[in-house]
Amino acid sequence: MQAKVAVIRHPRENVKKCSLRRLHGNPNFEFFRASEKFFFDATGFLLLEMGAPPVTPADAGLPILLLDSTWRLLPSLRAKVGGKFTARSIPPEIRTAYPRVSKVFGDPAGLATVEALYAATKLSGNPDPSVLKGYPFARKFMEINGWLSDLPSPDFFDASESVFCGGAQI
Repeated sequence: MQAKVAVIRHPRENVKKCSLRRLHGNPNFEFFRASEKFFFDATGFLLLEMGAPPVTPADAGLPILLLDSTWRLLPSLRAKVGGKFTARSIPPEIRTAYPRVSKVFGDPAGLATVEALYAATKLSGNPDPSVLKGYPFARKFMEINGWLSDLPSPDFFDASESVFCGGAQI
């Protein structure tokens, strides 16, 4: 991965869902917990945001800012970001493989955070499938979006790989 990635996580986000958990410790990633007084100056970043123009190859090399939150809590997290950033979105035809189920809130059909990260790298011309390693739905995500040819080998996502979150294997 060439661009740096900053991830701001809402304090109430369930870390056990783990779409980005195995990227902790990667030197290309910085993780922040958005406490009450937290503010992030996103000047120079590409902020993934629904409703913005889509990511293009012209965005290659910009550091990426991801907001990791439930859809319901996203507006309060977004309010903690300012500065002169480039807002971009992932086109709606990119489909998620994450099996969401909510009995309380509707889902605006967005991607899991790690899926959005891969899609941003793909659309900017720098696809990095390694960010998906360890994500249980990685192969399905790549398949349903027609991106299996991005993988360096057919066994890139080893079926025996697993993700451990909070002591539970998923």
